[in-house]
Amino acid sequence: MTLPATLIVGPSWVGDMVMAQALFILLKQRRPEDAIDVLAPAWSLPIVARMPQVRRGIAAETGHGEFGFGKRRRIGYSLRQEGYERAIVLPRSLKSALIPWFARIPKRTGFRGESRYGLITDMRPFDKSVLDQTVKRFVALGLEPDEALPPAPFPALTVDRQKQDEVMESLGIATDRPVIAMMPGAEYGPAKCWPLEYFAELSALLGNDGYDVWVLGSDKDAAAGERIASASAARNLCGRTSLQDVIDLLGYAEQAVSNDSGLMHVAAAVGAHVHGIYGSSSPEFTPPLTKQRDIHWLRLDCSPCFERTCPLGHLRCLKELSVARLRQAVQDANSRPSSG
Repeated sequence: MTLPATLIVGPSWVGDMVMAQALFILLKQRRPEDAIDVLAPAWSLPIVARMPQVRRGIAAETGHGEFGFGKRRRIGYSLRQEGYERAIVLPRSLKSALIPWFARIPKRTGFRGESRYGLITDMRPFDKSVLDQTVKRFVALGLEPDEALPPAPFPALTVDRQKQDEVMESLGIATDRPVIAMMPGAEYGPAKCWPLEYFAELSALLGNDGYDVWVLGSDKDAAAGERIASASAARNLCGRTSLQDVIDLLGYAEQAVSNDSGLMHVAAAVGAHVHGIYGSSSPEFTPPLTKQRDIHWLRLDCSPCFERTCPLGHLRCLKELSVARLRQAVQDANSRPSSG
């Protein structure tokens, strides 16, 4: 017998994809027998593969921002035989609703967005005052139209201990000291990035405090990682690991110091104690979804501005977050019992 199945059209950012797991958990709690497939950018499939609620990830062939009408039509046609009962479209764009429409999925749920009438059959109002967090927006689409919003489940990505051992061996990592992961990058822009010299200073201090520091990120962050490593004993792993590797390495780390970025949400979802640094963005909108967290945000009058670069040119929201504050927070977190 074919299982009832739902197709989720996923988001295009690492952090959003991690937060979307809250929706998948909710759906499985309510209808355990249903299969969940996630249509997502190919780069995000390693994250989807670490979500036990998901049967399979399906690679979207379009690039970020690409309309790709022909590609979406081809994927939609190929999914017609899957017999999906419903689709949940997380992005609010018109193009994101095309594949479920081409696939002839009978119920297609999504928020009111870019003239999607006809593409979305179950249109939901989009009230920012109620849906004031990204994760709430995702979870709301899994509810009945008039149902009250429950607390969002925390994401929990699976860590593969065998692969963790293998990647550490391949990178020549062996340590008997507690590990602090640092993620100095943020794809969105520099207004979300704590100064590199602060990361470097903190890394040196934490090394003296008895920690090993690993700097994680993509190849775009390699220069930043090298700058931190050159000023401390940190190990620069930026650009040397796959996203799957990073999930497993963060699963080894006890704590993570990170800008508001996708990897911050990955760290939260694998159980590290997260120190989330916020500048132009807001922890009230995209907090790390874990009880094991410290939020570092100054709440200046000019923030959150949600700009890629500081519109006032001073970046006070980040520069006035001191290294001493972060170091003390790491020490305090180490002295508290883990909440899981």
